[in-house]
Amino acid sequence: MSDFRLKAFYSVARNLSFTKASQELFVSQPAVTRHVRELESLYQVRLFDRKGNSISLTEAGRVLMEHCERILAEYRKLEYDMHQLNNEDVGELRLGASTTISRYVLPPVLARFTERFPKIRVSLIDMNSRHIEKALQDNRIDVGMVEGVFRVPSLRYEPFLCDELVPVVCSSGRWGNLEEMTLDEFVRMPLVLRERGSGTLDAIEMALSEKGLKLSSLNVRMYLGSTESIKSFLRYSDCMGIVSVFSVDHELRAGEFRVVDVEGLQFKRHFCFVSAQGQEADVALNFMHFVKEKISCKEVVSSGGR
Repeated sequence: MSDFRLKAFYSVARNLSFTKASQELFVSQPAVTRHVRELESLYQVRLFDRKGNSISLTEAGRVLMEHCERILAEYRKLEYDMHQLNNEDVGELRLGASTTISRYVLPPVLARFTERFPKIRVSLIDMNSRHIEKALQDNRIDVGMVEGVFRVPSLRYEPFLCDELVPVVCSSGRWGNLEEMTLDEFVRMPLVLRERGSGTLDAIEMALSEKGLKLSSLNVRMYLGSTESIKSFLRYSDCMGIVSVFSVDHELRAGEFRVVDVEGLQFKRHFCFVSAQGQEADVALNFMHFVKEKISCKEVVSSGGR
C-alpha cells in the first residue's frame, strides 16, 4: 500500500547509491531512477547532487528523508495493525544481529518464527554489535540482537540469553592436552581474537579489567573479523582463541577443540535485544516475545572438552 517512490528514494538516500538501492529493492536501476525523478518532478526540487560517480543529498533530500523515516514506519505499523483486526500476522520485520548470534543462535529460532508467521516478511543483516546499534539509530532495522556491552544511552537493551566465552585450543596442537593454566600463563599465551567493535572483544576487555589487566598486556598475535576465521586459524596454529561456547559446540563434541580453564578468569556476557526507546513496532515486540519463549535465559556451560 505504501508509495514505492518513497521506498526507492529512501533506499537511495541511505545507501547513497542507485545501484545498491536497486539491489536492495530487487528492481532495476532505471526503475529506481524513474521513481526518484517522479518525486523531484512532483515537488519541483532536486533531491540529490551528482558529482561524477558519487551522489549526496540536497537540503530538500534531507527534509524528505526525515519524513520518509516516519511515513514508512507508520505504513509498516498500519499494515500490521489492520491485519490484526482479522487475527492475521502480516507485516515486515527488519532484523540486525551480530555475527555470533546470527550464525550460531538465531537460525533455528528464525526458522520456527517464519513457519509460525509465514506472512511476516523477515530480512536480516549480519554485522558486529556497534554497526547493529548504528543501523538501529539510522532506522535501517526494527530491532537488533547484540552481544553484551550496553553502549548507547538512547537505546534500550534487554537480555534474552546468557553466553560464556571460552578459551579454546586445537586438540591436535601443542596445547592439546592442556586443561588449565594460571593467569600469568594466560597473559603469555599467543592469542587470536575478534576485531575491534565486536561484542566478543568488548566482553573480553571487561573481564580483563576486573583483574586489573588491559588488552595490550596480552600476547595477541592477530585480530580476525569472524569466529569462523578464528576457528580455521586455530586448526593450523598453536594459538588460543576466545569464542562463544555456542560457536564451538560441534568442535568440542567431536574432540577437535579443547576448552582451557584460566584460573580466576571467566568471560560471561548476555545476548541482548536492542531497540529504540519506546519506538518498538508491534511486529518487533511480537518477535522478541517469540524468541524469549523459545530461548530461556539460563547460564551456559560448555558441553565438551573440559
